[in-house]
Amino acid sequence: MGALSGIKVLDLTRLLPGPFCTLMLADYGAEVIKIEEPGRGDYIRSREPAVNGIGARHLTVNRNKKSVELNLKTETGIAIFNKMAGESDVIIEGFRPGVMERLGISYEQISKINPQIVYCSLTGYGQTGPYRSLPGHDINYAGYSGILSLNGEEDGRPVIPGVQIADIGGGSLMALSGILMALLYKEKTGKGQYIDVSMTDGAVTWLYAAASDYFVSGDVPKRGKNRLDGQFAYYQLYETKDGEFLSIGASERKFWDRFCELIDRPDWKELHEGKTEVQTKLKQELTNLFKERTKQQWMELLSQEQTCVGPVNTLDELFHDPQIQEREMLIEQDHPIAGRIKQIGFPIKFSATPGELQTYAPILGEHTAEYLNSLGYTEEEIRKLQEENVIGNSPPIHQS
Repeated sequence: MGALSGIKVLDLTRLLPGPFCTLMLADYGAEVIKIEEPGRGDYIRSREPAVNGIGARHLTVNRNKKSVELNLKTETGIAIFNKMAGESDVIIEGFRPGVMERLGISYEQISKINPQIVYCSLTGYGQTGPYRSLPGHDINYAGYSGILSLNGEEDGRPVIPGVQIADIGGGSLMALSGILMALLYKEKTGKGQYIDVSMTDGAVTWLYAAASDYFVSGDVPKRGKNRLDGQFAYYQLYETKDGEFLSIGASERKFWDRFCELIDRPDWKELHEGKTEVQTKLKQELTNLFKERTKQQWMELLSQEQTCVGPVNTLDELFHDPQIQEREMLIEQDHPIAGRIKQIGFPIKFSATPGELQTYAPILGEHTAEYLNSLGYTEEEIRKLQEENVIGNSPPIHQS
């Protein structure tokens, strides 16, 4: 039994931010039902690379969920959704503000059916403000939030992060936190509530370090001029002899001192917090030094010591790393169409209710008939709904 067993979630989101949130809910026991457009479903299903026509990202981010095809542009489809909402705990949607109202399934409308519903809207800019109706993606939210202005080298262009900071950190995880807090409030009071999550708002909260300094000093942070983006030689990336890279994060003096001892430069100890010109010279000397040995040679010397030195791993190196393997962050699962597939493991380790691989990422509409049966619809009624394009015609595939 998972920590969230007994919680039923209706997931109206697509692509990554919403599905990553519901992945976390599903991995720890919640019953997550993806409500998908008949015949098409979540766009991520067909995104390349794919295995036998199934998108790789769908296979990983939608495991442990069920799929129900439902046409929400029909009155009958809305009626079915309302029945589903009446027996659910959580609804999460990612449409632009106003869409759910037009469909007739906004929080105000659903809460009349189920006053205990926890209803989360996850959008780029939130439900209010001048940008509320604008389209956007992670790069836009990261740009508005100020994050992009901090990434990159001094006097250089901003650098686009290789992962979705605003989508996941500002959106998925904020929505997850909000939903769990609302469920706790519901348990205490019996009352549901509405949650408005903006990926831009969430991204802004990633600035606590930089913003706190700015609030006091009034100085606008510049790329390459801050502790966390290369201002100091002790917090930097360095290229090695074989063209690989190492990270050094010896922020505390004790780590820096040990590093200096191991590289036989005790005279550098006092330069730890040196002025700009000192740091510039020290970074150049370290750049030259690290190119004298390979990454593996440096790792053998430094990584197991109290130095805060580590590799810049590729994904191939990551998933062969003994720490990652010991923590079971790479697991495998069987899929009826894609075969044996790799999955990212469970990041939160519970002693009593660990995350669990229960089911593969669902085939489009795989659970439609099963779920409608549970709502009291007969086989004949289901066939009629298929004919009227209220639900899809996808045949069920039984979970193994």
